[in-house]
Amino acid sequence: MKIEAMRAMKVDELHAELERLRRHLFDLRAQAVTEKLENPMQLGQTKRDIARLLTVLRERGERHIEQRQAHLTARAARR
Repeated sequence: MKIEAMRAMKVDELHAELERLRRHLFDLRAQAVTEKLENPMQLGQTKRDIARLLTVLRERGERHIEQRQAHLTARAARR
């Protein structure tokens, strides 16, 4: 994802995308362990996208990003 597209997103959308990318990274790591990962470059790309999202969130003055992510995850699990 391009940084321009990330900057155009709202804060809630950024947090949702961050959660989605972290889950995707987890899945990619699991595939890498079981040797079913077809494109190993996806790991690095996903890590870079996560870093870009965190950068945009910090540029906007977001604090306690990790705590908010944990809260959103717990909230989604309750549903």
